[in-house]
Amino acid sequence: MENEERSSEYILSNGDVYRGAFKGMIPHGKGKYTWLDGTIYEGDWEDGKMAGKGKIRWSSQAVYDGDFSGGYLHGFGTFIGSDGSMYRGSWKMNSQHGIGRKQYSNSDLYDGCWREGVREGSGRYAWSNDNIYIGNWKNGRMSGRGVMKWFNGDLFDGFWLNGLRDGSGCYRFSDGSYYFGTWSKGLKDGSGTFYPAGNKHLSKLDLERNKDKRSKLLSQLSSDQLDEPVMTSVKRSLSEKISYSFRRGSGGFSRKTTFLNDDLISTGSMKEMMPLDRSVSITSNGSHDGQAEYPDNKTVAYEREYMQGVLMKERIKNISKLSLRSKQRLKFAKDVEKKSCLNIFEGHRSYYLMLSLQLGIRYTVGKITPVPMREVRSSDFGEQARIRMYFPRKGSRLTPPHHSIDFYWKDYCPMVFRNLRELFKLNAADYMMSICGDDGLRELSSPGKSGSLFYLSHDDRFVIKTLKKSELKVLLKMLPQYYSHVQVHDNTLITKFFGTHRITLKHGKKVRFVVMGNMFCTELRIHRRYDLKGSVQGRFTNKDKIDETTTLKDLDLAYEFHMDRSLHEALFRQLSLDSAFLESQHIIDYSLLLGLHFRAPEHLRSLLEPPDSQPKAENTSNTDGVNSLGDILIPPRGLVLVTHEPGSVSIAPGPHIRGDTLKAYSIGDKEVDLLLPGTGRLRVQLGVNMPAQANHKILQTEIDNAETELFEVYDVVLYLGIIDILQEYNVKKKIEHACKSLKFDPLSISVVEPKIYSKRFITFLEKIFPVLP
Repeated sequence: MENEERSSEYILSNGDVYRGAFKGMIPHGKGKYTWLDGTIYEGDWEDGKMAGKGKIRWSSQAVYDGDFSGGYLHGFGTFIGSDGSMYRGSWKMNSQHGIGRKQYSNSDLYDGCWREGVREGSGRYAWSNDNIYIGNWKNGRMSGRGVMKWFNGDLFDGFWLNGLRDGSGCYRFSDGSYYFGTWSKGLKDGSGTFYPAGNKHLSKLDLERNKDKRSKLLSQLSSDQLDEPVMTSVKRSLSEKISYSFRRGSGGFSRKTTFLNDDLISTGSMKEMMPLDRSVSITSNGSHDGQAEYPDNKTVAYEREYMQGVLMKERIKNISKLSLRSKQRLKFAKDVEKKSCLNIFEGHRSYYLMLSLQLGIRYTVGKITPVPMREVRSSDFGEQARIRMYFPRKGSRLTPPHHSIDFYWKDYCPMVFRNLRELFKLNAADYMMSICGDDGLRELSSPGKSGSLFYLSHDDRFVIKTLKKSELKVLLKMLPQYYSHVQVHDNTLITKFFGTHRITLKHGKKVRFVVMGNMFCTELRIHRRYDLKGSVQGRFTNKDKIDETTTLKDLDLAYEFHMDRSLHEALFRQLSLDSAFLESQHIIDYSLLLGLHFRAPEHLRSLLEPPDSQPKAENTSNTDGVNSLGDILIPPRGLVLVTHEPGSVSIAPGPHIRGDTLKAYSIGDKEVDLLLPGTGRLRVQLGVNMPAQANHKILQTEIDNAETELFEVYDVVLYLGIIDILQEYNVKKKIEHACKSLKFDPLSISVVEPKIYSKRFITFLEKIFPVLP
């Protein structure tokens, strides 16, 4: 104790000087350390390391004042760089990580989420010339949904990729005209519709009234007040600036462009605001080739076709009567006016939700794990079976201090979900480490129409999804039957639920979450994903928008899958049991989520490609030897079934593992492992690591007066399960069915009564998984 209170000066052999409190022979307590190069730290020490509150000034004159831990900038603090830039926010291991505000030396300002020193997540960037972007970021660039507002009043609400407009969006010009279309790498590309200013349908949007609301929101956003942020993500910071201007030249207006991190940004041009008459020809650069007489703008729109930013053709369309698509577009325009600038608040709220979710799960699991195991009782179910807790930021007698904002936590049916995790052989410590570890959660965009918020655990084992209040009620209502079903059927293909929670941020809305197993948690790469309902109306995907991450639909599936007889029987036995259970609960709209891994062993690829077509080594494959360029090139016979050997494969349970090892008819009805040449050996379970042959019909021809079908055959590994099981066939759905039945075949639409839905679902799957003769 005397040593801890002792204060003296110590000169190290390298010339550094420490003056302050010691613990034995190491700095501990308050102290000042001066390095030989002139860097000075003054603040708290713990066991020889900077820890607690302190201030450090480097020889470059850069200064940090804030929290330290283990010798690192870690916690909340303010950093002023030698170039005059300033960052105030959260830190992790010397990097900006969490929510913070950075003012750059050129007066640009970013306020939002960071990860490992780089802008990532939701944020607001204001350039010094008054351009503003509010939306999502990835790797320091605008990526995902976002709103860009230029200083001249133009506004774009849509999708971005690597700092460029990419995907669908709505461009609103300062004069009140709109363009709805698609962009590619910053340029208009594809079809779109231009609505000139003064259009009677646009005038119904109350633009002036909404403009005042937007101005008010933007003034709030430009406030210098930064809520003391949440900490947990880091990135390298980039300083960018977009300029936007027009110059008038001969023959009209032309575009001035600027560069964002060496990428070209197309910021639009004034000629895009000018409608073209059908008689006007367009030159290759998109300029006018004659004088146009414009019709009445009040009742017309202009359908346009662009190719890489060049206007190729235009057609005038009378819109005195709006189509459903036009109404949806104009509703989107209204949303641009009303809601776009609000996204930043929701984005910050999303980050607070993530950290609050981690705190709450850690608290609940830690509280309930020591309770001795017992059978669940009827009192363990229902909305009244819950744990409630208030988490003030400064901590309380029962809760730790944290870097989120104050929030209320509710955990539904904790004993039931604790027993479910045991049934699924999930260790409580592994569960907490996956979701609540320092690596945090990754936010995903919603793959469907629900608008739900999705998080993925850092190890890909768990998906966390926001629920509507109605969905939570359905889950709690069916939970006793769900619990009984998974107890009896350990091979069930139905989504595994691990917990249900509700968070209420102080002065915010209630947000409900469910934690589920990720069905695509595998060491193999998933090349194709399908969401299969068995309905056909609208169940297809725009071919131009398909990439490896796209979740395709029923009409996109061009394969039949042939499986071992025993594997097929096991699959459909369980599918029938699961669909019967969902039918008994009056559930519809569920689907089979199917993931395909195509086999292309490295040692076979050379047999299929001519020498001059071999891709370069750095672009050819990933770790499992699959060509990732262009169309997948797949040789047959890449899989072997062998007798299961428990010691030869990892059988550690995971959130996607289901029941026992399956038996295969082809090797004597014995339990099997899947041997993948060049990769490894996997345990075959229902919905996990299931081998099959994917047949794709490519030709039907006549040979000697007989019809012959030719197929491409691929070896694939299947991953599948039943998802989206929280939609009840209620009055609203009955009305939807009645309305859609007036326009479409009643059996082709998704919304049908549960018995028909179940039967159609199984019948469709029997067609794509036919029984081998």
